[in-house]
Amino acid sequence: MVLRINRFLPFTRAEGPGNRACLWVQGCPIRCPGCAVPWTWPDDGGQTVSVADLAEQILNGPEIEGVTFLGGEPFAQAKALASLGTIVKEAGLSIVTFTGYELDFLQGAQDDDLLDLLHITDLLIAGPFRRECLDLSRPWVGSSNKQFHFLTDRYSHIQEHLQSIPNRMEIRLLPSGEVRVNGMFQPAHLAFLRDVLHPASNEHPIAHGS
Repeated sequence: MVLRINRFLPFTRAEGPGNRACLWVQGCPIRCPGCAVPWTWPDDGGQTVSVADLAEQILNGPEIEGVTFLGGEPFAQAKALASLGTIVKEAGLSIVTFTGYELDFLQGAQDDDLLDLLHITDLLIAGPFRRECLDLSRPWVGSSNKQFHFLTDRYSHIQEHLQSIPNRMEIRLLPSGEVRVNGMFQPAHLAFLRDVLHPASNEHPIAHGS
C-alpha cells in the first residue's frame, strides 16, 4: 500500500502536542481560498512512498510521542493513512489528524476507510480554512471555525487550556541552501525571514508548510 506525500518530517515540536513526526499528504479536493500550502493540492504532485517504509522511518527515527497527518487532505488517502496509523499506534504512538472536512460529514459518509482513519485518530482538528476568520489564538490552526475533537482520552488534558499552548515556527536550512519553514506563524514573520535571508535576490528560496 502506498501514499502520495508532499513532505515528511521525522521530528517536529510545531505540529501538534509534544514531539512528533509529521506527514503532509499530497492532493486536496477542498482547496480552501487562502490556503498556506496550495502546492499540496494537485493529485499528481509530491512523491509516492510505501506505508511500510514510512512506518519504518517513524519507528526507527527520533524519540517521539506521536504522528501528525496534515495535507493536502488526509481523508483523501484515508485507507493508507489508517493502515499507517494502526502500525504506529500499536507501538504506543498517538495520532493527530487535520482535515478540511467537518466531523459530521466524515461520520455520515458511510465510508469504511474514512471511519477507519477516524478510529485510529486521537485528536481530530477539523473544518476548512477560512481566511475571513483568521485567528491564531489557538495552537496549530489559522481560523476560528476550526474544531478540536478529542476522539480518545489521549489528549483530553489539554482541552481546557488550548489557548495557553504557544504556536511554534521551525526553520530548517537544507544543504542545497533552501530554507524550509513549518508551524503556525503570522505572514509578517515569513516576510521578515525572506528579507533577512535574501533582501535583494532569490538565491535561497523558502518553502513553508502547515
